[in-house]
Amino acid sequence: MRATIADGRVWASAVVTAPPEQVFALLANPHRHHEFDGSGSVQSTISGPSSLRLGDTFGVKMKIGLPYRITNHVVELDPDRRIAWCHWAKAIWRYELEPVPEGTRVTETFDYGVSRFPKGIARLKFPQVNAKSIRDTLRRLQDVFGAPAE
Repeated sequence: MRATIADGRVWASAVVTAPPEQVFALLANPHRHHEFDGSGSVQSTISGPSSLRLGDTFGVKMKIGLPYRITNHVVELDPDRRIAWCHWAKAIWRYELEPVPEGTRVTETFDYGVSRFPKGIARLKFPQVNAKSIRDTLRRLQDVFGAPAE
């Protein structure tokens, strides 16, 4: 699986052997994000509904070196097709779901080009770090839902 970095975005795709509704249900439940987070930074959800809707907020305990808390805001939502959120810096984490014969193609995107600090994010090498995290997240989703036979 290869991640692409271009135009202020990092993205990769993988297929899981589950219908989009099942994948979306997991992605839309912030209390389960730690189950598939490939970055290792999501510790637990401290606030938020069990099924996100457009405009909802949810708080997360994170750890990148030191522990901290962050509040995310749902900025895109098309049930069973797309969900995205951002925090105060405005970079967007997006998941797009496409039905395919084997199940669902999941595309995760880190869109830092729309953030408040795109040049700083690039200078700090976050796109490269997030490329690995995205690949690891997609692998974890395959672990949860299964992957098509090669």
